[in-house]
Amino acid sequence: MNQPNLMGVDWSAIPAPEDDGAAAHLKGLRLPDIALEGTDGTAWTLAVQKGRIVVFAYPRTGKPGEISLVADWDMIPGARGCTPQTCAFRDLANDMKAAGASAVFGLSTQDPAYQREMVERLHVPFPVLSDHKLELTRALKLPAMEVAGMTLLKRLAFIADDGVITHVFYPVFPPDRNAGDVLEWLKENPA
Repeated sequence: MNQPNLMGVDWSAIPAPEDDGAAAHLKGLRLPDIALEGTDGTAWTLAVQKGRIVVFAYPRTGKPGEISLVADWDMIPGARGCTPQTCAFRDLANDMKAAGASAVFGLSTQDPAYQREMVERLHVPFPVLSDHKLELTRALKLPAMEVAGMTLLKRLAFIADDGVITHVFYPVFPPDRNAGDVLEWLKENPA
């Protein structure tokens, strides 16, 4: 299936993911001391970030006009919507910082080169981290799915305060509303 428009999605035609409990264990966990390459060329260790951070994870972003990973990508619950989710976080990143977040990070298992193309194309103002070696995914037992022989993260977001996960958004649907939900939570729960 060709993806001519990554933003125009009729969410009523896309199956919503169900809460399978795969993120229930995350709240209260200390982030592991694992460095991940960011799209800014920095090795980021989330565990040592001071203050409150926002991390949103997604399966994989596509490229306009590129063939989908699998023909039925849109019918995999929670698969479609990575670009709208990322753009929503892009658009609200400054508001999140004003609401107390010291940093915002994207996270996927895509390789750093692919992520850099996406960050440049979409003008993303924060680092997107690559867990292409699945180190953070395995250490935290993040919700994941296997598609076309690849391990992809299921869509989620979390807040961490001084290296400890304090709130988790999972499942996330529709993806383009996730950033707004995170911002609302930040405003209602000052650090």
